[in-house]
Amino acid sequence: MDRQSVLGFILIFLVLMIWVWMSAPPQKQVDHDSTSVVQPRDSVLSARPKASDLQLAATSAASDYGRFFSGRETGIEKTIIVETGKSRIELSSKGGLVRRYVLKEYQTWNGYPVQLIDFDRGGDLSLLFATTDGRIVNTRNLYFDVPYRTWQTVTLEGTEEYGVEFILPSANGGKIIKKYSFKNGEYGFKVELKFVNMGSVVANFEYQVVWETGLRYTEFDSMGESNFAAAYAFAGGELTELDASTVGEEVSKDLTGAIDWVGTRTKYFAVAIVPKKGESEGAYLEGIRRPLPDRGAREGYSVALKVPFKGNMEETFGLDIFLGPLEYNTLSSYGRDLEEMMSLGWAWIIRPISVYIILPLFKFLNLFIPNWGIVLIIFSIIVKIALHPLTKTSMKSMKKMQALQPMMEEIRTKYKDDPQKMNQQIMGLYRDYGVNPAGGCLPLLLQFPILFALYSVFMSAIELRQAEFVWWIADLSVPDRIFSLPFELPLFGIRDVSGLALLMGITMFIQQKMSVKDPRQKMMVWLMPVMLTLLFNGFPAGLNLYYFVFNLLSIGQQFYINKQHGDEPLRKVEPKKRSRGGIFGKYTKDLPRFKR
Repeated sequence: MDRQSVLGFILIFLVLMIWVWMSAPPQKQVDHDSTSVVQPRDSVLSARPKASDLQLAATSAASDYGRFFSGRETGIEKTIIVETGKSRIELSSKGGLVRRYVLKEYQTWNGYPVQLIDFDRGGDLSLLFATTDGRIVNTRNLYFDVPYRTWQTVTLEGTEEYGVEFILPSANGGKIIKKYSFKNGEYGFKVELKFVNMGSVVANFEYQVVWETGLRYTEFDSMGESNFAAAYAFAGGELTELDASTVGEEVSKDLTGAIDWVGTRTKYFAVAIVPKKGESEGAYLEGIRRPLPDRGAREGYSVALKVPFKGNMEETFGLDIFLGPLEYNTLSSYGRDLEEMMSLGWAWIIRPISVYIILPLFKFLNLFIPNWGIVLIIFSIIVKIALHPLTKTSMKSMKKMQALQPMMEEIRTKYKDDPQKMNQQIMGLYRDYGVNPAGGCLPLLLQFPILFALYSVFMSAIELRQAEFVWWIADLSVPDRIFSLPFELPLFGIRDVSGLALLMGITMFIQQKMSVKDPRQKMMVWLMPVMLTLLFNGFPAGLNLYYFVFNLLSIGQQFYINKQHGDEPLRKVEPKKRSRGGIFGKYTKDLPRFKR
């Protein structure tokens, strides 16, 4: 390995560092004081009312609902429960809200069923509008009429469907009807909003469908989950993202025009409000990041879909609510680009590898192999086989480089006072013996897109969440830990030590020991493995497992090549002869010559 190869490795390391700084979550920063995964009451931003543009708002005093809805702020709360094969939903007559939404197939980090809604604030999915008597009404604080007894429970089986209807009367004789429709086997539900005789009540020809309280956190690492949390609006094929990255700073976006959907997410779960195409006229997003003890953080987002109101005697508006896991096939089944919420890498190269190669191959292998760790090992073997011709050529090139070292040392000694001449002679040596000095780095460069895609998949794919392997590796989507240091390493911020990262570093050291023979580069044998071990320490266990297995296979391949080609003498490459007449010479050399 010569100076150019060393420079290549250094550049590779710098690229990794820059990429991690741009995209990787920091080390674990957990709220150890929290005994629950419930999002704190004050961790979600309640937007301020602006009657002029109907931005997302909480209402004023509870009793100040004007002449149309005064008296509806008090009543008896009734709870209706709908059970499907995938979820358990609690609906409340106060606000006509979804108060709890439990996903039966998923658990939080501490073993409880995932419950996505902040029920401490009453639930979510309310309506917001201005009235003609100058009030801003948020229906979350008003009591709806329901023709059900409280705690009535309905269980759906097979392909059964069920509808729950809430009615909010107005003093003018009009009413708002909110109907939920649930279907067994599906995440989320449908909502139909019907405004009857509300033309004299709703002002400004607009109302909003509002999701105010974000989603509850489900993971052990609150900082890591916050780094994935965001709010989105999708319109015209473009995704608008709102990310509250600075602690304490309120961020917002007000969008106009037809909106395909709005939503918010945590690391593995999301909610999206999906209207019928062309039936919305804007969106409003708002969020804030709040600090938690132990250097943790929690983000809360409010999203609203603006809906036009024409003032007719009766108006109906239908929408789908997705509320569930960020699973690619489930999201793409809506046909509305909901999968754009998933963090699967840079769109121009990494995301296609994640979406069209890694995820489908993982799922296919998982059909036959239930253990995701074994799936990943097989994937490593597949990648190694695919890259075998290239890495074989690279390793043979590196062996030639080692054999050239004595001649290169002679040239360096002979032309030590003339760097230009020395470089010319060394390049001539490469040319004579057919050696590519950068050949050893090429396979590693080609692996970069795969590594980045694997990183994105293991950090965000719900299929790999809480996927166990063996022994201490209980979750392939987060760093594995074998012990904790009594101090924190500066610069890298490392306290928890990853066993797989250490194993990966050991295999890299063995590879360097087998390939680096230049005495002047002995430092590289230690430097690269140590740097990459520190760098990979915070990476998901699955990615480190892949790289560890890949390195083991590379060591075996290197050993085989050394054994098969170790005694081959160094031969010069025969220069290629150029035919007279260029590319057409071989066709014209036998043609008769005509005299002038």
